[in-house]
Amino acid sequence: MNQIRNERAFTLIELAIVIVIIGILTTVAVREMSGSIEDAKYEHTKTELDHLAEAIVGNPSTWRNGTRSNFGYVGDIGALPPNLTALATNPGGYTTWNGPYIQSGTGGTDYNTDAWNVPYTFNGTSIVSTGSGTNISKTIATSTNDLLANSVDGYIVDANSQPPGIIYRDSVVIRIIYPNGTGGTTSQSMTPNISGLFSFSNIPIGNHTLQAIHLQTSDTMSYMVSVLPRQTAHIEIIFPADLW
Repeated sequence: MNQIRNERAFTLIELAIVIVIIGILTTVAVREMSGSIEDAKYEHTKTELDHLAEAIVGNPSTWRNGTRSNFGYVGDIGALPPNLTALATNPGGYTTWNGPYIQSGTGGTDYNTDAWNVPYTFNGTSIVSTGSGTNISKTIATSTNDLLANSVDGYIVDANSQPPGIIYRDSVVIRIIYPNGTGGTTSQSMTPNISGLFSFSNIPIGNHTLQAIHLQTSDTMSYMVSVLPRQTAHIEIIFPADLW
């Protein structure tokens, strides 16, 4: 009889130990699963931040015919988006808007929030996620000038490689056309100096049209100039005739 009782008592002890072990394993599993979920949210948010940055300023690795071809929202509009929603929806009937620059998911505006469903903070030069309790940020540019205030310079000569000089410099107009920041286009025009040199400033990133117009003949040379962040674009214009 005592032997049976001891065997039963030993079985109950074993059962209690098993229950404790199961509890420990369950706790460890839940912690591991929670950690995996947090890791997945972190990686998803980092990827989405990359996509948002590309939507705003384009992909610097995308080239066509030797020229960068993707400058995102800023390249088309000439300004930073007022908010992230403008990347998927035209913010005001802008004619130069060529979006959507980012695809929305089933929620329609899920690109506005991180994996913890907390809205991103966009300050013009970076996008920040705060949902994890620790900031996850994506820097777009060191300053807005990197995107909106670049330079284009160059020189113009005729078919004989001669600059216009002091007599003919006023016979040529150089014009650059680019997005005005509000959905349309604007331009800057100038005459070259006697050596044929010219320079434009405060030009946004993107592929823009540059024209050289010989006023006496109305002969117009058109070029596409690619303006990159924090750089000066250089261009050489050669008229196919002996003009001066």
